[in-house]
Amino acid sequence: MRTPSDPDLSLLIARRDEIASGIHAFELQSPDGGELPEFTAGAHIAVRTPNDMVRKYSLCGDPAQSDRYMIAVKREHPGTGGTNNLIDEAKAGDTLMVSAPQNDFELARNAKQFVFIAGGIGITPIRSMIHHLLAQTGKQFRLHYLTRSPDVTAFREEFGTPEFKGKVFIHHDGGAPERAFDLWPVLEERKNNAHIYCCGPRPLMESVRDMAGHWPRSALHFEAFTEPSAPKADDTAFTVKLARANITFDVPVGTTILEASRAHGHDIPSSCESGTCGTCKCRVLEGEADHRDLVLSDEERATHIMVCVSRAKSPQLVIDR
Repeated sequence: MRTPSDPDLSLLIARRDEIASGIHAFELQSPDGGELPEFTAGAHIAVRTPNDMVRKYSLCGDPAQSDRYMIAVKREHPGTGGTNNLIDEAKAGDTLMVSAPQNDFELARNAKQFVFIAGGIGITPIRSMIHHLLAQTGKQFRLHYLTRSPDVTAFREEFGTPEFKGKVFIHHDGGAPERAFDLWPVLEERKNNAHIYCCGPRPLMESVRDMAGHWPRSALHFEAFTEPSAPKADDTAFTVKLARANITFDVPVGTTILEASRAHGHDIPSSCESGTCGTCKCRVLEGEADHRDLVLSDEERATHIMVCVSRAKSPQLVIDR
């Protein structure tokens, strides 16, 4: 069964450039130069890499440009193969199979004030959002862009132009924890009913979630594709029962509930598979969840679980599926 994220569009790599150390931008167009399926700020596409792996990448271009998609891809150290293969093998003039755009990270339509927090390559969906907001009336934003050094900062020259003075703040920490940017003054008070959009390494997103615990949950938005919660040293296998489907299966260490469910013929709706979009939320009927998502509120955690990343503290979970 095909899904909306299956790569079924054949697009031409019109150009590619290294825009920062280890970060490569790909501009994709229709071979006939025609319009592409439209996308909204914050959307992503799935790309089939030359070695036949599928990876998701945020669209970082202007949604108003209907004839091209732009993605920026960072070399992984170490990598699982797909992204590095795309960087090493895909050349201008080649074609790639990609999916139509999907959006799990949409801008709140009624919001007028936005606080963007980007860590490293997490700038990609936020750049698209900024281009969209610049064309709107009555929308204001501030971007706090955190990287290790200037040479690994994608779009650094663009964000350094006068257009972004007083709106974009770039901080380099050199990889030293003691030089990390203090986000508390940014998050201490919610002003003008602002919404937070954060994309970056998982520790950054968890820190933002914790510091913004006094903000309304509906005003916090997170995005991640490649950094789900890492296995913990004390992880153990457990059993899951899907109550309505009457299916019981084991979930080994290193395997998610979502993956195990698929392996046993039951497909739970999902999208990001990193615990940030909320698509795979399931109700827990019995057992205790080990929550590792960035979506559920404290109240929701008492009754629900995100099966793409979270595990069990009890020997068995019974889920309402």
